[in-house]
Amino acid sequence: MSFYLAETPTLEAVATEDERELAQDLQARVAEAVAQAESHTAVGEAASAQQQAENRLERLRAAERALNLHAKESRERVSETSEKALEGLVEAAASGKKLEFKKLDELAAGEAQIRTLGLALEKLAEHLIPRAQIASLREEAHALEARARALERIAQERAEKVLKQLRGAVSEEMVLPVDMSKGVAGALLSRAAGLKRLAVQVSENADRIERSYHVMQGDRVMQGDRRAA
Repeated sequence: MSFYLAETPTLEAVATEDERELAQDLQARVAEAVAQAESHTAVGEAASAQQQAENRLERLRAAERALNLHAKESRERVSETSEKALEGLVEAAASGKKLEFKKLDELAAGEAQIRTLGLALEKLAEHLIPRAQIASLREEAHALEARARALERIAQERAEKVLKQLRGAVSEEMVLPVDMSKGVAGALLSRAAGLKRLAVQVSENADRIERSYHVMQGDRVMQGDRRAA
């Protein structure tokens, strides 16, 4: 390495002058640091909470799909039972036979089942799923923030280690500026900043859904008040 200090007062020391090898080594060290961050207790706990929230949301959505299918099948059965009951009554009346109303009992039971399924689907769609979605997004944002903080701590530790190693050079030159942005620590800080931005976006999405949920609940309360009046 050669340089002329009078023309180039800013120096840059690199581990190797092979740019490809340098980039590969940087990526490997960053990946190692990211894996280290993932092993932090706070990150693991946040990831676990996020997974639990996501699992609950998926179970509720699966329940909604299952209930919708069951409601569809119940409506088809009720429609078929209704048709047969009416035909049976007409035929019995036309032939002078005793009228049988057993089919009507089946029909009433089927209609009651459909109403109950409708209430369950309404509870899922209007309450349980929105709240679970909000909770899932909150936990996702928290997990992203936990990863960002862990990366920032690792970057800080690396910077402190580098500065400690440079003390000998500093004692010779008195002041030695160090730009950490191009190294591993800088890459970790950049990734942490990206995670923080994503966390903000996820949190804002949760806020939007929560506002919509409360607006819908307020509208329903008002509608209930008007009906009661």
